[in-house]
Amino acid sequence: MKKILTVFLAAISACVAVVYLSGYHFIFKAFALNIKKGPITPSVDDAEKFSSRSIPNENPETWKKSTLYNTHTIPEAILKELKKTRASSLLVIRNKEIIHEEYWKDHNASSLMNSFSMAKGILSMLVGCAIEDGYIQSEHQLLSSIFPSYKTSRYGKHLTLYHLMTMQAGLDWKEEYHHPFSENSKQYFVEDLAKQAFEIECKEMPGQKYEYQSVAAQLLGLALRKVTRKDLAAYLSEKIWKPLGMESPAKWSIDKKGVEKAFCCIHATPRDFAKIGQLVLQNGNWKGIPILSEEYCKRMLVPTKLNDAFGFTIWADDEDSLQYRFFYGFLGQFIIMIPEKQMIIVKTGFYNSLEVDKKKRPLQVKLFAEEFSKMM
Repeated sequence: MKKILTVFLAAISACVAVVYLSGYHFIFKAFALNIKKGPITPSVDDAEKFSSRSIPNENPETWKKSTLYNTHTIPEAILKELKKTRASSLLVIRNKEIIHEEYWKDHNASSLMNSFSMAKGILSMLVGCAIEDGYIQSEHQLLSSIFPSYKTSRYGKHLTLYHLMTMQAGLDWKEEYHHPFSENSKQYFVEDLAKQAFEIECKEMPGQKYEYQSVAAQLLGLALRKVTRKDLAAYLSEKIWKPLGMESPAKWSIDKKGVEKAFCCIHATPRDFAKIGQLVLQNGNWKGIPILSEEYCKRMLVPTKLNDAFGFTIWADDEDSLQYRFFYGFLGQFIIMIPEKQMIIVKTGFYNSLEVDKKKRPLQVKLFAEEFSKMM
């Protein structure tokens, strides 16, 4: 028995050594964090798992509740979908008033939910702010003007901020969420996001192909940090969180170096995510003040030629009579904006197997947009 135990421990030690030498030691961090603080996979409730930087609010203003607040009967098709996809919150705004609000799984109006990739769309909004502030010339500015090392890259010297926002960067990165050794898994737990991002080469000419790559957003976030000389959380607070009178301060997860996870992980309440949608619905204007320029806001929402379902990391559906835009995050996080109905729908949840159409848009978004538009 003693000999068997010795062999077993030696085998385990060898496996651990191989994992470390292969550059996958982040897996041990992931295991330790998840065992200690919750689910063993990424969750909408990950705010306390990681270090974070605060996104302060100022002069908070609550949403007005409609006289019809929570009086509508939710269609059975939506109720089934909410249950199936383990929803944690649902919020429906119509004409700047809350029509419906509901929470599940011990959440409430003050719960901070993980944005996941909805943060990418918010990052694109910050690019618009940085252009207005003079930190950036335009979305077509070369990344090499910010990080000179790209000037010597065969394809990287052509890379622009537009390419990063529209997922046309041509980077050597495979987006993969379903196994622990993927670059995305590493990105979620890695201790030095900048090091990982800068090690990814351009494999082809930017602007030639659409390919969703989370590392593109991380590079964009690093560029914003450099040109503004501010943390992303501080800039988001200054340009959006405070001007919009968000109801609650938020959090943005950071790595060991203090760098925000630009590709994801803004933890905020559904009500405050709804204000992001309302700002976009109002073409960047808030109470008569241009938070984003109207021109940039419109450009941000225009689908690209390479993917007519995707703008500046904000998704689009213009194929039916009801047209809408939406922010989309892993596990089914949505901010849906329906201009025709002056409606915002925010939904958060825990489900990673959403059915999608041929353009990778969740069918759940279409269902919610259509059913709530009819109902309201």
